Amino acid sequence: VQAEYTALGMDMARIQGTYIMRTGGMMLLLSLLGAVATILVGLLSARVAAGYTRDLRLHIFDRVTEFSSAEFDQFSTASLITRSTNDVMQIQTVIVMVIRIVFFAPIMGVGGVIRALNKNADMWWIIAGAVGVLMTMIVVVYFVAMPKFKLMQKLVDRLNLVSRETLSGMLVIRAFGMQNHEEKRFDAANSDLTANTLFVNRVMVVLMPIMMLVMNGLSLIIIWVGADQIANSAMQVGDMMAFIQYTVQIVFAFLMLSAMFIMLPRAAVSADRIADVLETDPSIKDPEQPHTLPNDAEPTVEFRDVSFRYPGGEEDALSGISFTSAPGTMTGIIGATGSGKSTIAHLIPRFYDVTSGEVWLGGADVRTVTQTELRDQIGYVPQKSTLFSGSIKSNVTFGREDAPEEAVRQAVAVSQATDFVEEREGGLDAEISQGGSNVSGGQRQRLSIARALAKEPSVYLFDDSFSALDYRTDAQLREALKAQTKESTVIVVSQRVATIRNADQILVLDNGRLVGRGTHYELMEENETYREIALSQLTAEELG
Repeated sequence: VQAEYTALGMDMARIQGTYIMRTGGMMLLLSLLGAVATILVGLLSARVAAGYTRDLRLHIFDRVTEFSSAEFDQFSTASLITRSTNDVMQIQTVIVMVIRIVFFAPIMGVGGVIRALNKNADMWWIIAGAVGVLMTMIVVVYFVAMPKFKLMQKLVDRLNLVSRETLSGMLVIRAFGMQNHEEKRFDAANSDLTANTLFVNRVMVVLMPIMMLVMNGLSLIIIWVGADQIANSAMQVGDMMAFIQYTVQIVFAFLMLSAMFIMLPRAAVSADRIADVLETDPSIKDPEQPHTLPNDAEPTVEFRDVSFRYPGGEEDALSGISFTSAPGTMTGIIGATGSGKSTIAHLIPRFYDVTSGEVWLGGADVRTVTQTELRDQIGYVPQKSTLFSGSIKSNVTFGREDAPEEAVRQAVAVSQATDFVEEREGGLDAEISQGGSNVSGGQRQRLSIARALAKEPSVYLFDDSFSALDYRTDAQLREALKAQTKESTVIVVSQRVATIRNADQILVLDNGRLVGRGTHYELMEENETYREIALSQLTAEELG
């Protein structure tokens, strides 16, 4: 052909140079287009994965905020943190891989098969055999690794739980000299996770050498079979080299898919764990057709033959409780540990729903109004005082962000917190560390009480909220509280007789049953249970 072109007077060097430049230019253009496509796919996958997991974390958080105490008994805090962070990250990684690989690898593999068979269809069995080996290997690895991936996420939960307990209880650990014990406990959880992770990684790393072995073995088989066909003039050397390249392209496509199969088992486990949270139906729900509390309704709290059993419990925590707490009065609740005092406090704002009977507030069953409207009526101070990172003012106004400055200062004054607030640099703007770690237990408790007072609710619910206060501060706070809450309904759960002795009515609980009701003096004369509690704390002279 070259001789004919030369005989016709054609410039072969120019023709060849033009062909090389045109073909090279096309190859360069395709390479640049491939690079741009790769960058765009990377950007798209990152944005899609980050956006999806952002929304997923938000959905998890929204669902968790809807949980009642019963759901928090089902999921530990450490587990919920792991599901919101580690598990979501597994999903994000897989989404990136899916967008970048799952769509690209099949196109690459199918294209390689078509081009290889166009070169020599007689060697199809080589490709089929290689694909069969790779698929078998991936399936085996998947079923071996899946149980370990499920265990891995549970071990991450366990490690987070031990870490959280150790960090939050460090003072107790040091006080009892249990640092070595906690180190061993952490090391055991850490070692279990490490051993499980190493097993999974060892299984997964087997994929790469086997892939390389298959790829190199394919090249040898193709050369061996192709050489025979070349010798018989059934195939050209260039076609054999192209067939090898296309076969390597097919294997490389499966190599990329195998990376997906490495990530998919763990992501599937993470997805199941996230789904467990999202599919958990909160036991406390707003009614489909909620009632609205009248603006002029008196905030009377009434228990009507209430019984309650905790989820999974064998016995009732409360049985047949009936009482009424009217506006302008204070109701004290006392009893031995485990008698059900705090349970009553949890039923009023619907942290749990009664098993039988009814709880009424403002002339309506608490189950017939929305949780938001119900809890807007209540200023709740829990047993364990909780403060949030921020300032003193942001904590006091937590339930009422638009509270005026005067209302905030009044709440701080009534809760007997003015002295230590003014002593801190910045006053109300002084910083509070996470969990209120930079203030004492009594100060945390007083700020929690101030938070309820600043809300100015119709019902005040104090769940053993004076336990960290000395008797002098307790007495001063109760005196100031009486004037501040004179038009509200006040319910105080306490272990101290001194805290509730001046209450308008005192309820005495014993093993979940109401065994006494009356004023302090009436109960001292008529109720043996109350008298035993009172005399165990105060002398007969102090009790009057």
